[in-house]
Amino acid sequence: MPAFVWVLPPVGILGVFFLYPLFLVVQQSVRPDSGGTSLQPYSDVFASEAFREALGTTVWLAVGATVGCLVLGFALALVIAFVPFPGGKTVAKFIDVFLSFPSFLITLALLFIYGTKGMANGVWTDATGAAEGPFQFLTTPWGVLLAEITYFTPFVMRPLLAAFSQLDTAQIEVASSLGAGPARIVRRVILPEALPALAAGGSLVLVMCLNEFGIVLFTGAKGVTTLPMLVYSKAILESDYPAACVVAVINIAISVGLYGLYRVVSRRVGA
Repeated sequence: MPAFVWVLPPVGILGVFFLYPLFLVVQQSVRPDSGGTSLQPYSDVFASEAFREALGTTVWLAVGATVGCLVLGFALALVIAFVPFPGGKTVAKFIDVFLSFPSFLITLALLFIYGTKGMANGVWTDATGAAEGPFQFLTTPWGVLLAEITYFTPFVMRPLLAAFSQLDTAQIEVASSLGAGPARIVRRVILPEALPALAAGGSLVLVMCLNEFGIVLFTGAKGVTTLPMLVYSKAILESDYPAACVVAVINIAISVGLYGLYRVVSRRVGA
């Protein structure tokens, strides 16, 4: 049987369940409610204040979460890889398990701790007799940022731990014997080896943060509208399907471009 015959079933499945719906989204984005085919929905979306605010919010949350994940992930990976402590291997294995958790689960955990009726506010009100606690940040952009950093940091730590496991410890021992302190060893020996893994993990986190929907929804941050939330609002709440499809196409284009960057970096690091 010719080799191309074996390719037909997966290509057919991909076309039916992914490419065809994607084609319908693109098609709907150029079909305004007035009928016909036009780029008017794109003009209307680009001119709307809601889209510009959603794009800006999406970008700054994604960039802020990526930077936070890189800094926190690098620090935690250093401790796990180079500081001996009981249970270190268990923590490293737990990171792999953590990657399988849904994002809303982490958000719910933060709500139980820092929510309006969470444990932290409950302890405060019980101790002071106040009507409400001081922790009211989860429904703000900073709460969304905290939730994203908490959830996505292990996605940076995983490639870092893999890179640290391949690092020749003799370099660290030589640098230490020559009088280099811990900070200088990290800066001159470990960090250069970790840069490809940091780039790969940071690119992945950036792509995932741009498309994150569950965290924003479950924090209840009504004033935080990202591109995925705007798609939901236009399609479900306003029934403006052309505008929703336009925002979806833009979000897909940004994500595909960043994913291409992620694959290039991943190939260089061997991930």
